[in-house]
Formats: sequence, structure tokens, C-alpha cells
Amino acid sequence: MSVEQPLWRALAGYRVLTMLYAVGLFASAYEMFVRPWIAVGYYAVLVVWTLATLPRVTSAAHCTRRFLAADLIVALTGILLTPAAASHARIVAGGPTLPSIWTAGSVLAFALKGGWRWAALASTPVAIANVVQRGTPSRETVHAVLLVWIASLAIGYVVEVARASERTLARALEIEAATRERERLARDIHDSVLQVLAMVKRRGTALGGEAAELGRLAGEQEVALRTLVTGALVPVPRVSQDDAGTGAAVRAVEEPDDDGPLDLRSLLAPYAGARVSLAEPGAPVPLPRAAARELAAAVGAALDNVGRHAGQEARAWILVEDEPDEIVVTVRDDGPGIPEGRLAQAEGEGRLGVAQSIRGRLRDLGGSAELISVPGQGTEVELKVPKGAARARGRAQKR
Repeated sequence: MSVEQPLWRALAGYRVLTMLYAVGLFASAYEMFVRPWIAVGYYAVLVVWTLATLPRVTSAAHCTRRFLAADLIVALTGILLTPAAASHARIVAGGPTLPSIWTAGSVLAFALKGGWRWAALASTPVAIANVVQRGTPSRETVHAVLLVWIASLAIGYVVEVARASERTLARALEIEAATRERERLARDIHDSVLQVLAMVKRRGTALGGEAAELGRLAGEQEVALRTLVTGALVPVPRVSQDDAGTGAAVRAVEEPDDDGPLDLRSLLAPYAGARVSLAEPGAPVPLPRAAARELAAAVGAALDNVGRHAGQEARAWILVEDEPDEIVVTVRDDGPGIPEGRLAQAEGEGRLGVAQSIRGRLRDLGGSAELISVPGQGTEVELKVPKGAARARGRAQKR
């Protein structure tokens, strides 16, 4: 059940009770009205309006803007008619207006419909009308106006929080349902397809020759399928891994044409394979589209270097960390490492894979690329992109 639904039912009851209360006040002080026929005419309209519009205050969908405007006009009309119907002595003594506390129900309808901002919008003309009908702002008038104002703002804020909580709960339930379904599919796939792929990989490796190649492909598909059923990050294949090892070159990446951020995980997930492991947070890692693509391309360049220089049997690991102020992606391999001075020599020979494809991309993003390599212990490339710099670059490209 909706959290705000009981509030709408309470509002409907409040409008009926306060309508009866206003009529009762008039009947008990009839002699203090110099033109009672004005009050009688207004109360006739108020009773009919309140009862006829009860269906309008059953939910936010039924409570339209036109109804809210008309309801507020009914309340303001009653306030401004009070000096014409009641005696001056009653007004000076702080007597209630014709609609009395029924007016608060009109303001509360604004609060339930649109939150505290709408409540503030409706409270302002009510406050002005109360001051106008009294002729001067008295202590009682200010007290009543502030009471309505604060109550409506508080209820409007509570409604906004309740709606946000409902959306969060609905999203959590969706995630839970999707997780359960993914776990069920994972169990079914594990008991059938994954076991067959694992068997093909083992048999192919044992037989050798063309069967070994078939086994290698089966092993890669097994890893990709495991990634899909456990993380739901691998869509249709978007990368083709070259035959030289762990290097991966992005052939075609089809992304939506909108300008929203991209989840970095979805760009890095296709790199996962038989010899490339990917570890990422459980939540999305959003980055501006251009920054996400550049960072993913830098990771691809690092993996290309692994396949080209560390050998076909080298393994690589990709670690994605979503820090409060920056995104950190680490690419590590178990290859032989880079001899000291080799990077400077390669740059001097015109081979700028690390200088341009990796460090150059990160520099353009306002980040940094740090390469650590120890001969015989592999290589680690740490890519850091500050979130603020990535967002600023995304805005600049949009302009």
C-alpha cells in the first residue's frame, strides 16, 4: 500500500469534519452576523463543494491542478467575505473567518500533491487574505497563518520523503527479483551449458591440434558466460580478442546516442576472457560518455601490450575501484615485466603505445597513468580519473 494513501484518506475526513465545524460555528454565533444571508449562501456552496469533490482527494492522480486552484479560490472567497457577513466587533475580537480551519485542508491538498514547495505557494495567498480581512496583522492572525504555513510545509516535506522511500524500495525489490532470477538461471546454466564447455576445454587441451583450439574457444565462452550469469554485464559480444594472447581490440562499440553517463563496467566487461579476469564494484560506475570510452580504450591498450610483450600464456587482471573523488582502474599481468629503460627506448624509436594510448588519454581526461614493472614479476598499470575533471570535460564536449 502506498505510504501517502492514508494521508489522502485523512485529508478527505478532515475536509468533511472542518466543513461541519465551520457551519456549527456560524449557527452558534448567528446573532453576531450583520448579513447572515451572505454566510448562509457561502456555507451552502461550501457544503456542496466539499461533498462533491471528495473523490478528488483520494489520490494524487485525481487531485488535479485545476481542482486545487478552484479549491483555493473557494477558501479565499470565504475569508474575504467574512467582513461583509460578520460584525466588526466579531472581527476585532479575533473571530474565525467563514471557512475557519477548513482553509487548512485546501493548503494541505497542495502539500500532498506537490510537496512543500506547492504548500508554500498555497499558504502565501491564504496569509494575505487573512491580513486583508482583518485590516491589520494581529497576533492571532499571525499565529494562525504561521501554524498553517508550518504544518503544510512539514507535511509536504514528509510526502516527498515518503515518495522517495517508495521509489527506493521499489528499486530494491526489482533488484532482488532480478538477482533471484539470475541465480536461478546461473544454477540451470551451471548444471548444463557450463559443464559441457568445461568438458570440451579439458578434452580439447588433452587431444591437442585443432581440438586444442576448439578447447581454448570453449574456455573463453565459459568465462564469458559465467560473467554474464553472475554480473549481468556482458551483452552481445562487442569485442574480438586477437589470437596472440590476452590483447583485446575493440572492433565496434554500439552505444545509445543519448548524452547520459555510461557505466564503465559495461565497457570493460567484454575484455574479460580465459586469461583476463575482471573485478568491479557491485554498483554502477557512471562516467561521462567520452571519458568512459577513453578510459576503456586505455585499458584496451594496456591489455594489447600484455598480449604483445608478455606472451600468449600470460594472465591479466583488471580491478575497478569507485572512490569518492576518482575512478581507479588497475591492469596487472604476470608476465616477465619491462626491462629498465625499455619504455624510454621505445618512445625514442617512435613506438608510443604507453606514452600516447595510455598516458596521453589519461592526461587529456585530467587524470594520471602510473606504470610499475619489476623484471620477472609482471607489470601493473594504474589509471586514475578524477570525477570532477571527467564531468567538466564531458560538459565542455557537449558545448
